[in-house]
Parts: sequence; structure tokens; C-alpha cells
Amino acid sequence: MTDYIQAILDGLLFGTTYSLIGIGFTLIFGVMHKINMSFAAASVAGAYCGLLALYATSAPWAIFLLAVLASGVIGFLIYLTCFRFVPLASPLAPLMSTVGMLLLVDEIVVHLTDGMPKTYPALYDGDPLEFGTFMLRADLMGVFLAAVIAMAVMLVLLYRTRLGLAARAVAQQPVAAQLCGVSLQHVNAQTFIITGMLGGLAGVMAGASVGVLSPLLSLPLTTKGLIVTVIGGLGSLPGAIVAGLMVGAAENLFQAMRNVTERDIYVMLLLFVFLVLRPNGLFAAPGSRT
Repeated sequence: MTDYIQAILDGLLFGTTYSLIGIGFTLIFGVMHKINMSFAAASVAGAYCGLLALYATSAPWAIFLLAVLASGVIGFLIYLTCFRFVPLASPLAPLMSTVGMLLLVDEIVVHLTDGMPKTYPALYDGDPLEFGTFMLRADLMGVFLAAVIAMAVMLVLLYRTRLGLAARAVAQQPVAAQLCGVSLQHVNAQTFIITGMLGGLAGVMAGASVGVLSPLLSLPLTTKGLIVTVIGGLGSLPGAIVAGLMVGAAENLFQAMRNVTERDIYVMLLLFVFLVLRPNGLFAAPGSRT
């Protein structure tokens, strides 16, 4: 039982990474009502770009800062290539274009890195915090703290700034927002840049928590991000945060109870349970099942 509780604690700390990925999917869906399938792949690519800072300095903060900025740029390029000039009236056009972008970004990363994992520094390297028979790893505490700060900044940006007001207006009534002088293209582009930076931080956290960054992370992060988005409720930021923590804790618990090869099976079963019992997600508006 002690090992299971410890696994849940570690999973909750790492689950903030899934929360950030889920927030990225949720924001884009909330503003544009589209799914960006290349979001997690761009996050991993941005995290790899951060390693370029090693050629100039060994300071971890420089690596993380460059990764976040690079992911923001990649997010903007994805918006231009997959959404800006693609007919959004067709539901399959942007979806398939982002699937193609996912494969393209993934292949670029694999070819530039020869498909080999790279060592990644920890966000915080210190002694673990021990209380009784349990402990909190220093690297995971750094991941958790960085994610909490990023989420707080995102909520302030969304609910206390003109950009956030414009984004919420476009999400609710895009035609009315345009009549009030809001530029849909500017709001959409800024949303992709901001979510790209969040994704870059998530990619950094994924690499920092295990000490290595692998090109194979793109597909698992995409899958977990979509699971978090569905469980939390499409368009719900609080739902994405809570669902990310839930998935992280459940994933670690399943790994401790069974093994790492069966971990993802039980996470998918958790998704199926929610699709059957609460298909609209944890924070969905009350109403009939659809």
C-alpha cells in the first residue's frame, strides 16, 4: 500500500505535464472548434530546440527558455500551414493537415537526432522532501511548480487581459466578435503561439522528469493529451487540469500494480469508462448525453 500511495504522489506531480498538453488541445478547440493533432509533436520538437542552448551556455534556464520560445514559433508556423489558408468549413481539412504535420515534425526530429534520446537536465536538482515513509522527488517538484506557475499565468491572461477577452468572445460568438472589431486571424494566431509555448514547457517537463528526451514521446503525449481533453470535457480548462492530474496518478498507479508494458492499456480503459458513464467529461455543462 505504501508503494501504491508513493506511485500516486509521483503521478500527481508528473500529471501536470499532461494538464499542460490538455490545456493546449482545449484552448485551440475552444477558440477554433478544431483539433490540432500536431500539438504534442511540436512540443517535443521545441524541447529538442532548447538543447541548442547547450552550445552557448550550460545554464538550465537558457535551455528551458529557448524551448518555450521555439515551441511558440513552431505553433505559429503550424497555424499558418494547417489552418490559416485551409478551408475551415471542411471539418476534415484542418484535421488531416495537422495529422500530416504531426508526421512531418516527428520525422524531422527523428532525422536530426538519428532517432536517439538526448540527455535533458532537471528543472530542479536537489534533495527529495521526505515525510515519514513517503518522499517527493526534487525533479518532480520542480516540474509541478513550473506547471502551476504556467497555469496561473494562463488563467490570468485568459480572464484579466484584452487578449483573453477577445479569445473568449471568438470562442462564444465569432461573428459577433468580428462585428465588434475583433480580428479572428490575430486571435487564432496568438492562441497558437501561447499554446505552443505551453506545449514547449510540457515537452521540457517530460524530458526533465525522466532525464532524457526521446522522439518516441510524440505519440504518447498526443494520446494522453487527447484523453485528458475528453475526460476533462472539451473546452474546459479546469477539466483539463484535473483530468491531467487524474491520468498522471492513474498511470503511475497502474504501472506500480502491473508493469510499464500494461500501463497504457489501463489508461485507455479509464477513457472508455468515462465515455460510457460521463461522455461529456468531468466539467461538461449539465444536459442530456450526446
